[in-house]
Amino acid sequence: MSSFTSGRKAEAAAANYLNMRGYKIIEMNYRRPRCEIDIIAEKDGTAYLVEVKYRDSDNQGSGLDYVTPSKLRQMRFAAEIWAADVKWPGDYQLAAIELTGPDYTVTQFVDNAF
Repeated sequence: MSSFTSGRKAEAAAANYLNMRGYKIIEMNYRRPRCEIDIIAEKDGTAYLVEVKYRDSDNQGSGLDYVTPSKLRQMRFAAEIWAADVKWPGDYQLAAIELTGPDYTVTQFVDNAF
């Protein structure tokens, strides 16, 4: 399976996980020049801009290990672009979700650690 296909499956599994926890999916795969956001979800008036990290195994470390300071800068930039683009009236948070294995199991969700 290609990394594109497994990435899309991971994003779908992450969106399902969020839906089951009361988040409303606003948009998936928001893309603009020089920025992207995997999932944008809303709960209680706050938008969560979610980075999805999938690893088929943890042999090379946790998916969240790859949310580096550089990635966080990119995420903040994308969040600012999105909020301005849609004229978001409320608060927004950066978030990340980690999935692993052939069943795309969510192993960790961080909704405001960044």
